[in-house]
Amino acid sequence: MRTLVGVASNFYRFQPHRIPHCRWQVSNVVASSAKQSFHDDFMTWIRNKTSLEISSVLAIGSSHYGRSLFASQCIECGECILKIPHSVHLTPDKILPAVLSLVADDIEPISRLAVVVLAEQKLGMDSEWFPYINSLPRISDMHNTVFWTQDELKMIKLSPVYEKTIQLKSFLAKEFSALKPALQNFPSIFGDVKLKRFVHAYSLVVSRAWGTSEGVSLVPFADFLNHDRASESVLLSDEDKGFSEVIADRNYAIGDEILIRYGNFSNSTLMLNFGFTLQDNIHDQVEITMDVPLQDPLHSMKMGLLCKHSLQPISNKSLTSSGSSFIIKEIKNSSKKRKGIPLALRAFARILSVSTCEDLKALSINAFQSDGRLARQPLKDIRIEIEAHRILLSKFETMIESRDAAIKDLELSNERGHDAQPSLRRQMAINLLKGELRVLKSAAAWITNYCESLLAYVE
Repeated sequence: MRTLVGVASNFYRFQPHRIPHCRWQVSNVVASSAKQSFHDDFMTWIRNKTSLEISSVLAIGSSHYGRSLFASQCIECGECILKIPHSVHLTPDKILPAVLSLVADDIEPISRLAVVVLAEQKLGMDSEWFPYINSLPRISDMHNTVFWTQDELKMIKLSPVYEKTIQLKSFLAKEFSALKPALQNFPSIFGDVKLKRFVHAYSLVVSRAWGTSEGVSLVPFADFLNHDRASESVLLSDEDKGFSEVIADRNYAIGDEILIRYGNFSNSTLMLNFGFTLQDNIHDQVEITMDVPLQDPLHSMKMGLLCKHSLQPISNKSLTSSGSSFIIKEIKNSSKKRKGIPLALRAFARILSVSTCEDLKALSINAFQSDGRLARQPLKDIRIEIEAHRILLSKFETMIESRDAAIKDLELSNERGHDAQPSLRRQMAINLLKGELRVLKSAAAWITNYCESLLAYVE
């Protein structure tokens, strides 16, 4: 039975770099003796480890973005292009028993697999996994936001990714502290592990691991497959035969790069977990936090209704308000589904716009008499309905203005920059903010049209 291999403990596997769809001539697949040597050594290693030919139609090459897999022979659609036995998956259960006895039960699988990576890194060439471990990106090649300096993070302070990065750093510090007894008691296995090295190992797992029947797994050779969101090929797991495999979704000529689809991710997810962004990412989204101001005379009543009807409030660190978070995506006029602003967000705005206890009670009664969802239908008073949406419009316009200004500053800095890495991270920040800006503008346009249609009805 084949199953789709996807999520690894809430993280999808991605290469930690931006990946284009490209085609290379055969002569460029292995462009140097060093690359040929790596290909030969790696394929010999994995062949010896599996006693199988994992692929007879693929060759390891490289593009501007790192190692890749290319067609060494013509490939037809529907052909199985690689098979990797589960026996060569690197999994958390490979932690040595003596070490495992000191690992707390609440340490998550990704951290456990990071411990395995740390041990194999320490072994160096003595590791049975050395060719694979040696192929993983160095810390200098990774651009997940957890590696950014505080000055670099300021570039994305307008985005929720900033706060999520701070939270991730805090989480990793706690995980590392909890793992210290295991790491420090076995210096011969791990060496002197500092937080930076643990974060590197953890980030390698987050950005490359697959979720399989064995749990979180690093899958050698499959790591070299790059992403094309239009591809129908995915990594499959045949549990009965004990293989992970990929079936070609198209014909490939010799020299074509082999591409599969990992999933649909916004730039915020790509930047935080995988260290790259895409220009004009169609999956971009924006997280919106709506607050019920403490000075609102109906604050307590509104908060009670929101809790009762599952628009659960969250605490604001400033302790001046409470609110809920919502995700909005780009609203395209050409979309056949014609989806607008999320209903839950519009419902929250309607609650904010209500100014009397009677109207709030009426909303609660209507929810009880229908499907239980609060304020999901337009308010009967059209003027209040318009006011509710203008609350959203005002928030969106403020966010648009701030992001537009930030993008201009970053683009100006990029033009003046001479150092490659900061410039790369500035471009990532620009891509992130531009994606959020595009989403916000589409939402603002939708609300404007909605309000204009209501005004026309009133008039």
